[in-house]
Amino acid sequence: MFERIELMKMARAMTDHAARRNVVVARNIANADTPGFGARDLQSFVESYRRTENTALRTSREGHLAMPDWSPGKARELATGGNNSPNGNSVTLEEELLKLAEVKRDHELSLGVYRSALKLMRTGIDSRH
Repeated sequence: MFERIELMKMARAMTDHAARRNVVVARNIANADTPGFGARDLQSFVESYRRTENTALRTSREGHLAMPDWSPGKARELATGGNNSPNGNSVTLEEELLKLAEVKRDHELSLGVYRSALKLMRTGIDSRH
């Protein structure tokens, strides 16, 4: 039922994006001293949520499952470049900590949207009785 409501789809996709970005940023921090490691980041949520390219999975057999309609497109992982240290590493801990703060804010926003949507639905259901 909830997968047909656009607001719920968006909240779910925002939460998924924040979780995936958290993994990428944590990997950057873990490799801050690895020689030659290049910092990565995900494309923004806005760019990944409504991509125009067709990302639907094809099924070649009856037993295969197609991608559900509610599944959001995956954000692409991008190299962030930046200044390299003498060992070729492009991770800056200050930038990564700022990204972590953005991830936390985005995650809390997605949960707030989800809670608000649930309150609206409860209000609509309660008003019927």
